Parts: sequence; C-alpha cells; structure tokens
Amino acid sequence: MQIIIIGGGKLGNTLAQHLIDEGHNVTMIDRNEAVLQKTMDTMDAMFIKGSGVSADTLKEADGAHADIVIAATMGDEVNMLSCLTAKRLGAQYAIARIRDPEYLPSLSFLQKELAIDYAINPERATAREISRMLRFPFAGSIETFARGRVEMVDFRASEGDPMVGIPMKEMYKKNRQMPQVLFCAVERGGEIIIPKGDFVISAGDRVHVVSDAGTITRFFDFLGKGMDTIRSVMIMGGSRISYYLAEMLLNMRIKVSIIEINPDKARRLSEMLPGATIIEGDGTDQELLESEGIADAQAFVTLANRDEENLMAGFYAAKRGVKKVIVKSSRDTYSSIMHDMGLDSIISTKSVACNDILRVVRSRSSRSFAAVERMYRLLDGKAEALEFIAQAGDNYIHVPLKDLHVIPDALIAVIVREGQVRVPFGNDTIEVGDYVVVISRRAGLSSLGQFFRG
Repeated sequence: MQIIIIGGGKLGNTLAQHLIDEGHNVTMIDRNEAVLQKTMDTMDAMFIKGSGVSADTLKEADGAHADIVIAATMGDEVNMLSCLTAKRLGAQYAIARIRDPEYLPSLSFLQKELAIDYAINPERATAREISRMLRFPFAGSIETFARGRVEMVDFRASEGDPMVGIPMKEMYKKNRQMPQVLFCAVERGGEIIIPKGDFVISAGDRVHVVSDAGTITRFFDFLGKGMDTIRSVMIMGGSRISYYLAEMLLNMRIKVSIIEINPDKARRLSEMLPGATIIEGDGTDQELLESEGIADAQAFVTLANRDEENLMAGFYAAKRGVKKVIVKSSRDTYSSIMHDMGLDSIISTKSVACNDILRVVRSRSSRSFAAVERMYRLLDGKAEALEFIAQAGDNYIHVPLKDLHVIPDALIAVIVREGQVRVPFGNDTIEVGDYVVVISRRAGLSSLGQFFRG
C-alpha cells in the first residue's frame, strides 16, 4: 500500500518503520529538514520537506494515489486540515491524531465535515489502558477481546505458584481444582515463548493467560492474587493523559490527587477537575510525596514528560509499598530495565497509538473480510495478540483444528461463539461469525486465513 505519514516525530517515525517492515511504501512529510535528515539514513522511505496542509506538498508526495494518509504532527488543527486536503486530492483513507480535550465533544461532527475516516487520541487511549490496569492491581496489563468477553492478563510467576516447575501437559492433572485458562505466552530473558505441552514455567517468568472474565477472576483467586479494589490514586504530572485518566477514575468513584509543578497548569486542572485534589509541587520530591501521603496511596501513576523522572518516582513509590505502580515510558530500551527492577506495569503512549493505527492499516490492506478487529503487541512487538471475526467462504470454516496446519510460533487461543467463550481443542471448529483470538510471533499478519498453511 502507498502510505503517507505527515509528521516525523516519535509516533511518525515508529509507525513508518513498522509499516516499512510490513512491506508498505511509505512517504514521510515534515516541515523540519533536521527531523527528516535524522531518519533518512536509517529508513527506506521517501522524504519530503513541507506542510501536510499544502496541496502542492501532498501532490509532490502523490497524495492523489495514496491508500492511507496518517496525519501525526503535534498540531491537531494541522492534522485535521491535512486529512481534508489529502482526501480532496483523492487519497482513499485518512487518519488524524486529535488530542485536545476541547475537540472531544464535537469529534464526530469534525470527522464528517473534514473527511477524517479515523481519529486517534493517544492520550485518551493511554488513560483508558491505565484505568484498566488499575482495575487489576495484581497484573502488569490486561487486554480485552470480543467486546470485553475475553481478557488476556499477564502476571509474574512466583515460587509456590501451582503452575511453576510442571510441564504444561501435566499442569491440570496435578491441579484439578485450578480454573482452566490458556497459557498463551511467556516472557523470559527478553524473549517471548509460545508454550507447548512440554514447556515448564519458572519463577520470575512473565506469564500471559487468556479466558473469559469470570474464569480469569477465579484463576487468580485460586493463586491467591485476588483483585483488591483500588480506591485512591496519586498521579504525578498534569498532562493530557492525567486529565483524561482523572476524569475516568472520578466517574468510577476513585479518589484522585494530581501533583503538577507548573502553577498555571495546576490551576487549569483545578478548574477542569473540581472533584480531584490538585497539588502544586515537584512529584519527584520525596518529602512532598511523604507529606501528601504516598505511603497510604493504593496506586501511583507517573505521567511526567521525562522518562527519568517517571522512573525514579515509580521506584520510590514501589519502595514505599504502594500496591500498584504504573510508569509511563517512551523509550523501549527502558522496559526491560524496569521489569528487571520489579516495575511490571509500564505504559507507552507511542505504543498505544502505534498499535491502534497498525490495526487500522492491516484492516485496510487485507483482501479478506476477516481482517484484524483488535491487536496488541507484546514485549515491544516480539509477539502479537490479534482478534478476527470468521467469515463465510474461508477454507478453515467447519474444519477441526487438529486438521488445520497452524503456522509455526502461533496459537489459536480462544474462540467466542454466541457469547460463549471456549479454549479450543483439536476437535473444535471455527464457524462463521466466531470471534477468534490468535497469538503469534510473526508480525504483519492481517487476516485469519494467514494463520493456516495449505
């Protein structure tokens, strides 16, 4: 596909590299020549200096024949007008990053009037991910599929857990009372493993399990990792994510306090969030954290602009015994360091937005109606969890799974049929309309049929 990316920042560059890796032809537009020069030598793309709003610039990028235009500059207005210009020139599909809370109430109207096919708000999407993490304090993250019926949760295995030290094929024979979930992926030593029957989980592994919500809850109750409800959250940094997150948490009747060092920003947050406690100060100041009761907070979320500040404040909160610590990090290289030091809940706005846009691109690029419905990338993209809806006419319909040849390093994790969630076995089949969740170490797959050979 011919894809134009407007904006060469962190999101634009990350998207460009992923799209190139998946075989798309990418053109990047940015006003700043230094930004373009920074990636010219490392990326196999076409680079054009100019504004995405300019028809001449988009014509130079062959916008009339673009399959997808992604406007991801720092300016919402620039992104919206870039999409309008591109669509008027003939581009097939337009995606805009729109972040300002002021645009949220009228977003549907703006999309219609400005010919925007898909709008992504990375900060709001990140806040939604964080609110989900706070509902499950024992887990590093939780992802949902099949309209919320299926959940994939990851946790760190501990000594004494009933699944540790036992081959997968014998696990339920030795733990007959343990609710049956699917162990779909294991992270160990920076690598991700799709476990088979003879695989043995070790203490310290990060384990991903998937099942319906009720079974997931019973499974963790069985492990003694019960879901204690969080009722108070302290947030460091008064960013857009903080605003969106605080609004969600207040609606969930959770007590929220936000520490913001900028007086003007703190004042605006007080006006926008009357139900929250806004504290003007430095969130990395340990004396301030102590005086504001960090030891009594049930959760601490670091949302400052600098990763180093988030990292240090997160470590301090964990040291003080805060039950749930979530750290925002924009650098992939920090993730393994934080995991090694016990910070398991890490969120990246760039990754959240990138995953969402990649899903849309794959849906557009697939010739099959059974295109990607949802997608989550695990361990910095070393594996993916994807959701599809099975369609009539595909050659895997009605065929027992034991007779289908699944590609290497892939796993059919869950099938949802008429609202019922099942972990599939060899005699199960995929039927028309089923939601099918697949785990794979191969990136770039865009249709369910690609998971089966022959």
